[in-house]
Amino acid sequence: MRSNDTDFRLSAQLGFQPLEKPRPRPALRRIARARPPKFAPRRGAWLTWMFLAPAVVLVGAMMYYPMIGTVVESFYSTSFINPHPQFVGLALYKKVFASGEFGQIVWNSCIWTVFVVLFQNLIGFLTALLLNQRLPTTGLMRSLVLLPWILPGVVGAILWRFMDDPQLGLINSFLLSLGLVDHGVAWLASTSTAMAAAIGAAVWKGFPFSTVIYLAALQNVDQEQIESAIIDGAGRVQRIVHVVLPSMREVIAINLVLTTILTFNYFDMIWVLTRGGPENATHIFPTKIYELGFGEFRFGEAATYGVFSILVLALLIAAYFLIQRSGLRWRTR
Repeated sequence: MRSNDTDFRLSAQLGFQPLEKPRPRPALRRIARARPPKFAPRRGAWLTWMFLAPAVVLVGAMMYYPMIGTVVESFYSTSFINPHPQFVGLALYKKVFASGEFGQIVWNSCIWTVFVVLFQNLIGFLTALLLNQRLPTTGLMRSLVLLPWILPGVVGAILWRFMDDPQLGLINSFLLSLGLVDHGVAWLASTSTAMAAAIGAAVWKGFPFSTVIYLAALQNVDQEQIESAIIDGAGRVQRIVHVVLPSMREVIAINLVLTTILTFNYFDMIWVLTRGGPENATHIFPTKIYELGFGEFRFGEAATYGVFSILVLALLIAAYFLIQRSGLRWRTR
């Protein structure tokens, strides 16, 4: 602006007709972003709900409606002789909690869930470590290890019933050949061995699931950290404990919760093997609910057990989402 004023005065002194004094340029106006019309967000929200409506209706009809019906059914008493429901309030809850069967079923469910989840994850992790090595037959071994998981639960249970047979079973034949027993053991007919036999069958059926999860996690472990640990002189066990496991902690936590949910709600294996026997030694919540509801037509008591099962599963699902949320926060730090 100063140079323009000087030129203007100099041209006036020399007698030249000065040009019109330049005017300063107006400030550029900021172009405001075009606001969407008022009806656009509302239309987008309606469109979103329109696409979500089929899934919401399906989930509500297939999941939440039966759960609400189970809670309502637990306040009514029915039987085979008197099929008409009679409202009894909390009487069935008092009856179930006061019975000795409820405590035994809770104990059986805890033993079943803890040991199946523990051995499934332990064997699955060790198998994943083996399959993560560069071996000539790694591809074939990865395919064969999935066979127990691919088999239907009923087929796997029937297979284990033949293996546990006291006369023709493969397990007894193997133990007799080694001289560990002097006669065939009825694994599924004894209260001291039935639960252990069912747990062994369930571990065999479910450990490939954990193997696949852990194998995928092992392949994502940072190899530079492993190489640094090798340079520092860390052994194989030290590398697993201090490098591999910390890198897989989120996957391990999620897999533990998932296998706990699946195992607690597992029905096929125990029902085909023992039907909850002998003497309720292997009854868990799913088998007891099925026996009361569809075997004895005592739907009110079955619904009472079902309500407790729903509460336990709800807590496990909440733990799963909390672990996912904490893992997301840990990754974003």
